[in-house]
Amino acid sequence: MDYSIRTIRADEWEKTREIRLAALRDPIAHLAFLDTYEAAVERPDAFWKERAEGASETGDGFVRQFVAEGADGSWAGTISLLVERPSDEVRFGEAAKVDQTHIVGVYVRPEARGSGVIDALFRAGVEWSWTLPAPAVARVRLYVHEENARAAAFYRRFGFVATGERVAVPGHDTAMEDEYEMVRPSAGSVAGA
Repeated sequence: MDYSIRTIRADEWEKTREIRLAALRDPIAHLAFLDTYEAAVERPDAFWKERAEGASETGDGFVRQFVAEGADGSWAGTISLLVERPSDEVRFGEAAKVDQTHIVGVYVRPEARGSGVIDALFRAGVEWSWTLPAPAVARVRLYVHEENARAAAFYRRFGFVATGERVAVPGHDTAMEDEYEMVRPSAGSVAGA
């Protein structure tokens, strides 16, 4: 793998915007993201600046975005994690039952797929989760669309297990489209905690 994995910097809002827009143009974006390209492209620069600041090391510590950066400075992939505590407001899905992080915004450019980028991004995100200050994180959670078999297979390979919890995809009138919860417990916790 010819990429380094690092946290984004607050001043990289333009690159943050560009990779997000690329992700939302991906053919499976409708299965992987709650956002749309049409909505995202209309957001003002201030939105992207705030987003980058919040997900950088200088942010509030509740969001962290990692990127896979090539030697030429290009970004091949990204992953973001949200810190969730049981007392927090619910962003999507069910309220946190334990202190956890929630993986969102996973994307690897087509030309970098199969190169180990996704493994490296997940490793960085999960390792960051275990280093958070007390109260310690008991698990890392994510949701995967029931039709996104490729992503689900990777998550299982990376040690995530389905909890049996399902949520309807926001914005859809029927429960015909669901996402299901998968977790990777910390070494000291029980699976599915």
